[in-house]
Amino acid sequence: MSQTMTTGQQNLSLTARYFDLNEHDHPEGGSTMLGFWIYLMSDCLIFAMLFAAYGVLGANYATGPSPKVLFDLDLVALNTAMLLFSSITYGFAMLAMEKNKIGATQMWLAITGLFGAAFLAIELYEFSHLLHIGATPQRSAFLSAFFTLVGTHGLHVTFGIIWLVTLMVQVSRKGLIAANKRRLMCLSLFWHFLDVIWIGVFTVVYLMGMLR
Repeated sequence: MSQTMTTGQQNLSLTARYFDLNEHDHPEGGSTMLGFWIYLMSDCLIFAMLFAAYGVLGANYATGPSPKVLFDLDLVALNTAMLLFSSITYGFAMLAMEKNKIGATQMWLAITGLFGAAFLAIELYEFSHLLHIGATPQRSAFLSAFFTLVGTHGLHVTFGIIWLVTLMVQVSRKGLIAANKRRLMCLSLFWHFLDVIWIGVFTVVYLMGMLR
């Protein structure tokens, strides 16, 4: 019996040496932020594949219109400015959030949503114009890749605006509690991520397309 207990104590000692048996405090929401970063990485892979597809198919016009004929850089530059301004105003919202100013946070979030809506409106106008002149996704591989890449980004912005409005409602009801701050931080990462992706779209699709 004594020998059995001694053996058990030895096993426990070995376990304690190689494994930490003490409980540790985990910050509230830590798993949420980790999970969201993992989601963003998966989204990066999606856009990487779309950029790769556009890189392969972007010059295949099939006797159809080329980017020089289709794109209006002034309109695209205005659209880009709308998204860049929305990232700036979201930054102001986060600064107001850190100071626990609910009114200022809501105001900057609303302005961010308006800039995002303006971006989508301009993009939808561009798409409708292209479809009106016959530049449909079926026309060429270039147009298929273009509509897929730009449309996927636009869909993300749409979901981002819906998420933003939802958070504004939650903040108005419950204030800037820890959970709402964490959600606003996640949306901040998502929104700035879309901004970075659009800069890539603007450079690869529009600017380089005009140079071909």
